[in-house]
Amino acid sequence: MISTADFRNGVRLEIDGEPFHIVEFQHVKPGKGGAFVRTKLKSYTSGNVLDRTFRSGERFDEPDLEEREMQFLYASGETYAFMDTKNFEQFTYEKKQLGENADLLKENMVAKILVYEHRPIDVVLPIFIELKVVDAEPGVRGDTASGGTKPAVVETGAIIKVPLYMEIGETIKIDTRTREYVERVR
Repeated sequence: MISTADFRNGVRLEIDGEPFHIVEFQHVKPGKGGAFVRTKLKSYTSGNVLDRTFRSGERFDEPDLEEREMQFLYASGETYAFMDTKNFEQFTYEKKQLGENADLLKENMVAKILVYEHRPIDVVLPIFIELKVVDAEPGVRGDTASGGTKPAVVETGAIIKVPLYMEIGETIKIDTRTREYVERVR
């Protein structure tokens, strides 16, 4: 059981038989009345974001989610092929089943697939990944690290905002939780 005292970003809970994870939360203790918690919850199955308020001390069930460690093999259109690292069984999933970070998957990368009721609902990547920039506008002399950003396409096809000085062929480190550029890898 999960209590409102255990709420943190990313905590998984089940509401009305559907798995959610907490995107944002705020504990509120008004001068009058009991404390409560405001939350933004994102559904794993539908992708909807709900704003909900709960009384302090309310309890919730943990969703019956299974994490399987799998190696990403290849993508063919909207279909992604994975191999279970324990029994070497192969699975194919649709891109929409894997959540918003599916476009950051690189061949041979090991990731965790979140499975709910025998179907994948999300892919959990390592926190930091390194990808090569394959397309970006050319850098201009005078562009600085503290300047603006520009969109760049990385080797997996994802579009990431990078500093203006970034060139094609450079490798960058990306935070998969926020999908943001962290640093250049030398």
